[in-house]
Amino acid sequence: MDRLVSASVGLMLLLAGASSAEAQNRHVIAIEADAEKDVYHFVPGKVTARPGDVLVFKATRGSPHSIVFEGGDLSEATHEAMNGAMGRRTGDLSSPLLQTDGSEYRIVVPRVSPGLYHFYCLPHKAYDERGELKIAK
Repeated sequence: MDRLVSASVGLMLLLAGASSAEAQNRHVIAIEADAEKDVYHFVPGKVTARPGDVLVFKATRGSPHSIVFEGGDLSEATHEAMNGAMGRRTGDLSSPLLQTDGSEYRIVVPRVSPGLYHFYCLPHKAYDERGELKIAK
């Protein structure tokens, strides 16, 4: 009987892990800059994600790039959660520089209030290289 209970508990844990893994989505956001064409953008420029999803920012052209979230209107708790989600930060709400094309930076979307979160590339901020993260429930 104990083996049956252990097997049932193990199966339930396995299924619970599988369902949470399936719930996680991966969103790839290319970062591109081309001075000759006056193109500076994130592709896609607007991303909708849920807490636990993974954002993969990939420098595809015109490096260096970075990801900086605008923190002016964030609550203290949201500000801390966003900073906590950004590994290897170089500053407040700021990723390290992606020095070469092909380099990536990953963020796991933290549990914060649903809403719009704006970000930009610091080296290309003057060229209006911006994006928007919509965090859904």
